[in-house]
Amino acid sequence: MLAAVFDLLACPHCAAALAPSGAGAACPQGHSFDLSRQGYLSLLQPGALTGSGDDAAMVRNRQDFLAAGHYDRLRARVRALATGTTGGLAPAGGVLDLGGGTGWYAADVLAALPGRVGVVIDTSKPALRVAARLDPRLGAVAADAWKSLPVRDSSVGVALDVFAPRNSAELARVLRADGALVVVVPGPDHLRELRRPLGLLDVQEGKQARLLDTLGSDFSLRHNEGLRYEMAVARADAATLAGMGPSARHISPTELAERVAALPEQVAVTADFALSLWRPRSSDARD
Repeated sequence: MLAAVFDLLACPHCAAALAPSGAGAACPQGHSFDLSRQGYLSLLQPGALTGSGDDAAMVRNRQDFLAAGHYDRLRARVRALATGTTGGLAPAGGVLDLGGGTGWYAADVLAALPGRVGVVIDTSKPALRVAARLDPRLGAVAADAWKSLPVRDSSVGVALDVFAPRNSAELARVLRADGALVVVVPGPDHLRELRRPLGLLDVQEGKQARLLDTLGSDFSLRHNEGLRYEMAVARADAATLAGMGPSARHISPTELAERVAALPEQVAVTADFALSLWRPRSSDARD
């Protein structure tokens, strides 16, 4: 993790600036935090929700599924929205990937923004171990996205929220006035061909409307788009897809294997996403 990454981080106890200190980080008030041997920094607060993070098996499944290229088109659109918004507008702002797991999206955005640094925040230690190895410009931080974020005020140029929880007030605090928030939620038809055969959870109705409810007081919606395409998913990829998401917590490995074995060798599966771009309301008066 580059020292410049610490310019984005704040102490989770007192909100003072963090700086590298020995084999970890410390703030001027004397609070110190260790950098793990795997390269991630733990800034978890007491009472943080750590049990909801992906376990090691889920992380391996996610890596395998993403490596097959099925979500490459989504990642490209996230990168385009993020870099098109921040280019020239927030040269000092960092990249924040909230609930970003292995950092797959954040690392791609950073690759298109030379000289920037970023932070991926998640509660999954197995995922953060992967993120810590992707790019020295990307810091991997264990923290709860529902709590106060261990990020400095107005330090972020672009924030990513891809299938992750979001704390509107905290995002507004850490974003620069000229920054932007890119949000991705699943569309109503996402993975519909596999839901019943594999026992996947249904997509909750009204996700886009709830975004307006949760973000509308702090952000204004500047762009909204859908991304829908058909994926040719091999049987093995269907297994990793089911094993990487929340449905993996609701079905036993034995039952999942039986369901996957009953699938055709290849399945045409709908990918359906809703992408949106938000700007802090503090920027409205400037436009």
